[in-house]
Amino acid sequence: MKKILIVAALAVFSITSSGCFLLFAGAAGGAGTAAWLSGKLTQEVNVPYERTINAAKSGLKSLRLSVAKYTHTEEVAQIKSNYTDGREIWIDIRPITSASTRIEVRVGAVGDKEAADKILKAISRYL
Repeated sequence: MKKILIVAALAVFSITSSGCFLLFAGAAGGAGTAAWLSGKLTQEVNVPYERTINAAKSGLKSLRLSVAKYTHTEEVAQIKSNYTDGREIWIDIRPITSASTRIEVRVGAVGDKEAADKILKAISRYL
C-alpha cells in the first residue's frame, strides 16, 4: 500500500512539474480555460476548424490589426499579423475533432501574455 502511494505521489509530481497538468486542467475545464505555456496562450474551444479561422480573422480586424500572412492546410491554419507596437503576432489554429479546435497565440519573440490574452478574447467574441 505504501509503495502505491509513493508511485501515485511521484506521478502527480511529474505531471505538475512538467506543465502537462495545465494542459490537462484546461482540457478538463473545457472552453474558456486558457493556458500560458512556452510564451503562447493556448485555448481549446468547442467550435469547428473553419469557423475558428474566420473568428480569428474577425478578431484581428476588430482590433484594427491586419493579416500579414495566412497559410491553411488540413492540419493547421497559421495567421501572422503585427501588433500595434510592431511586434509579430502568430496565431496557430489546429483541429482536434470535427467540432473542436486549439488556438495558440504568441505576441513577440518571447511572448506577451497580456497582449495574447487581448487577441484571444477578441477571437472568442466571434466564436
